[in-house]
Amino acid sequence: MTLPAPFDAWFPDAAFDGSYGFTLETLRAVRPAPPSPGFAERWSEWRDAARAVPSAPVVLSTRERRDRRISLIEHGSADGVRLRSWLVEPCEGEPRVGIVHSHGYGGRDRVELHRVPVDAAAIFPVARGLGALNTGVGAPAVRDEHVVAGLDDPDRYVVGLCARDLWLAADAVVELVGDVPLYYVGESFGGGIGALAAPWDDRCIGATFVVPTFGQYDLRMAVPCLGSGESQRALVLARPELREQLRLFDASTAAILLRVPVRVEAALWDQSVPPQGQFAVANAVADLELCVLPAGHAEYPGVGRVTIDARRAGVAHLQRVLDGR
Repeated sequence: MTLPAPFDAWFPDAAFDGSYGFTLETLRAVRPAPPSPGFAERWSEWRDAARAVPSAPVVLSTRERRDRRISLIEHGSADGVRLRSWLVEPCEGEPRVGIVHSHGYGGRDRVELHRVPVDAAAIFPVARGLGALNTGVGAPAVRDEHVVAGLDDPDRYVVGLCARDLWLAADAVVELVGDVPLYYVGESFGGGIGALAAPWDDRCIGATFVVPTFGQYDLRMAVPCLGSGESQRALVLARPELREQLRLFDASTAAILLRVPVRVEAALWDQSVPPQGQFAVANAVADLELCVLPAGHAEYPGVGRVTIDARRAGVAHLQRVLDGR
């Protein structure tokens, strides 16, 4: 196997080509998956149902870290399970915006403030079932089980529930800090569920999705990967009738419906989340700021500077969205 440059030098021991033969030109031509019948209606029904579920946030503990107040909180979820999250607020002044900041499939064990300006409040929800705060709560803790749990019933599919849980996390922010506009941030798994959730939240003024997963299942199912998509692919190969269920949870389809400014940071190489799925999400967005990353879910020369620059540009995108309101 011959890898394209510079990946041949960066990843000489790679078991397969994480570019999957795509170039930036062909990635920009990838189309999002068209909506399946009833897509918008089903998500609208789930959004309406979530509005009737009380978030009822409770502050469990609070500490200060320089100019931020960080609280451990508990709040409701889409199906009534109580989940834990971290809430961050500025120690002084009223926040201009509330950020709903979801995470990758590794879970989350702390807050990360790189994409949170000091004048923002932010909730760092931990997805149902995942560590460190919600291990085994409402979903399996093991990634490969988590990503397929409940797939035979769209109302119970865990990925969908995780996306719907973001609305309840957003409710918790508003209840605890006041009626602020909301901005969604998510990486990998968090980018995928963020893209699924954001179009239905009329409080959302913008979003950043970093190497988002769950985009363009027709292309994802056709190739192997090292991420959660491999478990989905294996299950669909064993039970082909489940393929149709995944159409309701395609992040690229949901992104078609976004009507706010969105920044997508998509990678040219990624063995965990195939780039064609990431770019399908980006290509679906009407008001897009695209950041092309050399690689995702990988270490490579210069990755530290690329990450710092991307984070700063993400904060700048948020500030422009706020200033343009």
